Amino acid sequence: MSRVTVIGAGYVGLTTAACFADLGNDVCCVDIDSDVVARLRGGEVPMFEPGLEEMIERSAAKQRLRFTDSYAEAVPGAEFIFIAVGTPMGEQGEADLTHVREAAAAIARHLDGGAVIVNKSTVPIGTGDVVSEIIRDNLPQPVPFAVVSNPEFLREGSAIFDFMNPDRVVLGAHRADDAQRVAELYKPLDAAILVTNLYTAEMIKYASNAFLATKISFVNEIARVCEKLDADVKVVAHGMGLDKRIGSAFLDAGIGFGGSCFPKDVLALAYTSQSIGAHPQMLNAVLDINNEQPVLLAGKLHEILGTLRDQMIGVLGLSFKPNTDDMREAPSLKLIKALLRRGAFVRAYDPAAMPKARRLLPDVEMKQDAYEAARDADALVVITEWNEFRQLDLQRLKSLMKRPVIIDGRNIYEPDELKAMGFVYKGVGR
Repeated sequence: MSRVTVIGAGYVGLTTAACFADLGNDVCCVDIDSDVVARLRGGEVPMFEPGLEEMIERSAAKQRLRFTDSYAEAVPGAEFIFIAVGTPMGEQGEADLTHVREAAAAIARHLDGGAVIVNKSTVPIGTGDVVSEIIRDNLPQPVPFAVVSNPEFLREGSAIFDFMNPDRVVLGAHRADDAQRVAELYKPLDAAILVTNLYTAEMIKYASNAFLATKISFVNEIARVCEKLDADVKVVAHGMGLDKRIGSAFLDAGIGFGGSCFPKDVLALAYTSQSIGAHPQMLNAVLDINNEQPVLLAGKLHEILGTLRDQMIGVLGLSFKPNTDDMREAPSLKLIKALLRRGAFVRAYDPAAMPKARRLLPDVEMKQDAYEAARDADALVVITEWNEFRQLDLQRLKSLMKRPVIIDGRNIYEPDELKAMGFVYKGVGR
């Protein structure tokens, strides 16, 4: 059993803390937001992530997981200190390291020596050195410590599974022995462990996310061509994915990617590339294509309806992906705001994200189910591919709508089937 401290109670921090505790470690999770800490101590998880609440409850009952807003309580005696705070997008697309810097300084003030500080946050190349310098500058007295990069590869909606069943664990350090210490924490997972230098580990995270985002934007560009040439992008993507060199993952055409990682990380990598004199043409194109996708869907609605002014548009799905309530950079925000600017009225339903969406979209009428969102609608737009939307009674849906128009932003329905039912149907690249 190791003593582990996790700084930050967001998606990554909570998942990391809960999973390490479930593996038998003594874990303390610290967050400067005392309200969040109070809710966690009361058994309330401030986000929707399948399995997380149950895992936290189980580990807390066994006294292997506790929460605090005090660095003085969390840092002394810790063998491993994971920094898992937010790195939001700066004004020019750069990663804002304010929270990382604050965490490093706070750790230093209470560090009693021998700990490994592990960067779990997604940070630009060279941030490990920045953290080391901040800690050295803020230590009350010199004590030994090490800094290791351990980027996360968790998908919201399946974060617990991803942590416990990783494709690989990446550990970067200036000294391999420091990385090997962290590797011991991951031994129960029987995962492939890749040890690199510090900068390579930081780059692996950015390169991985940028490549996945590139696959999405690539297939969306192919979808635009398919629409003009009467080809079906779903079949095209399936045919591509059968090639082992390509694979089928992230080849689903649609309204585009969102969330806290892909948009931010691609932009941050492009910023870094530009700042060192490189030319991130592909990264910029990935972002441009993605930003255009919601606008193209709004254009399809306008083309079918003739105008969007005074039209009632039902929206199914608000979170950026299913099985989460995360609204960060969600494509729904761009699409709905475009509809409202053009004079449309919007009703929406999402199984998990509506509490957050109400704050972000005060002009949108939130409904309690998909059928109410469709009632009297001139058109219905599917934005998030929640499983329950695949199982809807489409005949009932049609009977409730003013006009049977469906814009399928995730290609979850079959065009021929919906057209046979009397719907005017438009997918993406179909």
